[in-house]
Amino acid sequence: MIRIGVLNISDRASAGVYEDIPGKACVALLREWLTTEFEADYRVIPDEQPVIEAELRRMADEAGCALVVTTGGTGPALRDVTPEATAAVCEKMMPGFGELMRSTSLKYVPTAILSRQTAGIRGRTLIVNLPGRPKAIRENLEAVFPAIPYCIDLIGGPRLEASPAAPAVFRPKA
Repeated sequence: MIRIGVLNISDRASAGVYEDIPGKACVALLREWLTTEFEADYRVIPDEQPVIEAELRRMADEAGCALVVTTGGTGPALRDVTPEATAAVCEKMMPGFGELMRSTSLKYVPTAILSRQTAGIRGRTLIVNLPGRPKAIRENLEAVFPAIPYCIDLIGGPRLEASPAAPAVFRPKA
């Protein structure tokens, strides 16, 4: 069974102060867009870089997730350390993901320039950092989703197929 990690990074949600809506929204969106069956490896953790790094390593190395999507912790606040944790565990960074997400977000809010989303590769796992609000998660994932299945193909991961409801996946003609 293919595994996809969804990691919501939030001090308050991890402490039970409020419900984890962003993480649940992300799982629902992936279930809507992927026809490939997958098991969601779902966690909510605090904004602590060592904790984030350990969870990203676990999802990639032990759980064998083909894709890990994080929500939250990508802003400029002192506790926002998701991009740093991602960079610390990845062998290759994929800056085009962050560039496209910021460009897309600028269509909606001028503060998109404060966003630090990124993506990287650890082994055969693609890790993508998304913002922490459900509306922004959808907008950003919609922008980069067309490249995600092919990227996973290129790093030796399983083939992901998308539904007609999903943004059209691009794979070069063989």
